[in-house]
Amino acid sequence: MSTARSTGAQASEPHAADSHDLIRVHGARENNLKDVSIEIPKRRLTVFTGVSGSGKSSLVFDTVAAESQRLINETYSAFVQGFMPSVARPDVDVLDGLTTAIIVDQQRMGADPRSTVGTATDTNAMLRILFSRLGQPHIGPAKAFSFNVASISGAGAVTVERAGKTVKEKRSFSVTGGMCPRCEGRGSVSDIDLTQLYDDSRSLSEGAITVPGFTGDGWMTRIYAGSGFLDPDKPIRDYSEQELRDFLHREPTKVKVNGINLTYEGLIPKVQKSMLAKDREAMQPHIRAFVDRAVTFTACPDCGGTRLTAAARSSKIGGISIADACAMQISDLAEWVRGLDEPSVAPLLTALRQTLDSFVEIGLGYLSLERPAGTLSGGEAQRVKMIRHLGSSLTDVTYVFDEPSTGLHPHDIQRMNGLLLQLRDKGNTVLVVEHKPEVIAIADHVVDLGPGAGSAGGTVCYEGPLTGLRAAGTVTGRHLDDRAAVKPTVRTPTGKLPIRGATAHNLRDVDVDIPLGVLVVVTGVAGSGKSSLVHGSVPPGEDVVSVDQSPIRGSRRSNPATYTGLLEPIRKAFAKANGVKPALFSPNSEGACPTCNGAGVVYTDLAMMAGVATTCEDCEGRRFDASVLEYRFGGKDISEVLAMPVTEAEAFFAAGEARTPAAHRILTRLADVGLGYISLGQPLTTLSGGERQRLKLATHMGDKGGVYVLDEPTTGLHLADVEQLLGLLDRLVDSGKSVIVVEHHQAVMAHADWIIDLGPGAGHDGGRIVFEGTPAELVAARSTLTGEHLAAYVGA
Repeated sequence: MSTARSTGAQASEPHAADSHDLIRVHGARENNLKDVSIEIPKRRLTVFTGVSGSGKSSLVFDTVAAESQRLINETYSAFVQGFMPSVARPDVDVLDGLTTAIIVDQQRMGADPRSTVGTATDTNAMLRILFSRLGQPHIGPAKAFSFNVASISGAGAVTVERAGKTVKEKRSFSVTGGMCPRCEGRGSVSDIDLTQLYDDSRSLSEGAITVPGFTGDGWMTRIYAGSGFLDPDKPIRDYSEQELRDFLHREPTKVKVNGINLTYEGLIPKVQKSMLAKDREAMQPHIRAFVDRAVTFTACPDCGGTRLTAAARSSKIGGISIADACAMQISDLAEWVRGLDEPSVAPLLTALRQTLDSFVEIGLGYLSLERPAGTLSGGEAQRVKMIRHLGSSLTDVTYVFDEPSTGLHPHDIQRMNGLLLQLRDKGNTVLVVEHKPEVIAIADHVVDLGPGAGSAGGTVCYEGPLTGLRAAGTVTGRHLDDRAAVKPTVRTPTGKLPIRGATAHNLRDVDVDIPLGVLVVVTGVAGSGKSSLVHGSVPPGEDVVSVDQSPIRGSRRSNPATYTGLLEPIRKAFAKANGVKPALFSPNSEGACPTCNGAGVVYTDLAMMAGVATTCEDCEGRRFDASVLEYRFGGKDISEVLAMPVTEAEAFFAAGEARTPAAHRILTRLADVGLGYISLGQPLTTLSGGERQRLKLATHMGDKGGVYVLDEPTTGLHLADVEQLLGLLDRLVDSGKSVIVVEHHQAVMAHADWIIDLGPGAGHDGGRIVFEGTPAELVAARSTLTGEHLAAYVGA
């Protein structure tokens, strides 16, 4: 009786389980965060904003998402954890109310040359099953349509134990794969220019081989010289036919060189295995330069670039082969699949339709499934990853996005906003790191970090609804309503760069004259052909400096000083002042602390548990041997110089005893792109996406070239930093350079002297010039999607 009464009394009170509606973070100190404590509402859309380097990613990715993933990993057995990446617990006092985090970041997709949009999204897997069931003639199971599976067969005797007897039986097996045997599923074959591999007027002992890594006294050259197949003192042009075959094409053979057993292999297969098997983007710059010089890639003549065998291409559904399906624009493929009506594979067709419709819904209908995954931009890669989650039935999940508006035209951002709200309305928590006002506008909750970047950031400047952000007086609040005005006067071109009959990718025989000596902005919706026009038609040469969106690759030993080449003049200045070798002043060379090998920390591997990094006790994190730190230059040792912020180092190397013009020039460029706050020795792995983009820009500003081609330089930039970028572009043009910018940001469009707008749509709906003229003319005409959005932006 009393129990019934108490239950009834509690019925009107909220259930205890419904009270957990916040993610609480207290005392977060990851990277530059300064004891940050915030409460993030669940099942709402929260946008994290602030200048580049203010601590947004440190809070969202390195604290909230990292701890969620670590806790999920801990639910697996120790055996399974041993195969998973170990993640250390973030530096935070309390993390409460976490839910499962799904990270949708801008990391480029697999660099493997066989990875395509279709394989990365499992769409190819579904198509293979479809063709193995419905394709005519029937050629075999799904593997027969896969360009990653080679056809193999074999036969022989096997020994088996049966009823206590040893019996020999003949067995045979065969696997029917779809991989083209000529190109091994890559779609292209390489033709090597032999003159770039060796100088035939020299002998091996004179350093005839010019491939990177084959130095005159290196092991590679010694194997060739000591193999016994070749005369090391004979010029290569005098080789006999047999010697030349051994030198270039010999199969791997065991040889003994100086008493050591080694494997000898012809130069061409050696180069193919060590260099051409890798994705071009993953190569070191000097290797990439060699490959670009020595190798030409052409579509495989056997499969026509489809990667598939003739049998796989012969099996068709309604006259369409799997190669045709993968080559179609995805929006067209979705229509074709919708027209198939076969009850025997109904569940498969339903799943395939949903996936293909998701591509179209997310604005990627212009891609094809055969597109190599490594060629997608960061924004496209992020949206491809989103496709997996759009149709998911999971709820109460935390989705974490890293600038989902990257690479999107203002027209496409509206569609992306709808998808983010759709995920939230299903009952999920959506956390977005973002700079664009259009995305900040849809937030239920805003967290603004700052006030500055690096050591000047790491605190919460504002937390609450969007309406309060403008009144909060923060950097973001002040710049939220910034609108660049269209320039009243534009510069006069000094010449023109004619492009005739451009047909790369989806371009439709485009003729256009790009004015020189001015700021030109090439714009249009995502997939309209902007990059194809600029990168495919502006000839790369001595006079063209191209700054694309490819990510900076660097380990924790890389830092701004090593990446920009700044460390070289600094080391030489230290060496000259102290009368010692420059190598002593590099933590990656002779001057490294012997205990930590110049890393500054000692790593302890704890198998499936997170490794522990402790500051090196001998060098106290300075990375150098104690004897090196006794040498001084301008009153400072090398570790103190690497700890300086760029602005301080710029003044240090400008005048007085420490005056070093070569170092000062590089530091001035770093300050010009807004990186004055980062320290010279800060590991590249700790820099945000926007900081890396600007570091690359600063590095290329030193290149000697008359034409600068920039691909979305506003990526990762805060509203306040865009103004600084426009000033930098103006300085480049005023110094006599021609600047061509592929960009979606309306402030850059408004600031241009000339706009080239491509469209009207994406994929085969684009590829045409829909407008050429000044920004003022584009706003007045409003004849294109870009014109409408730019007019709305400038308030015309």
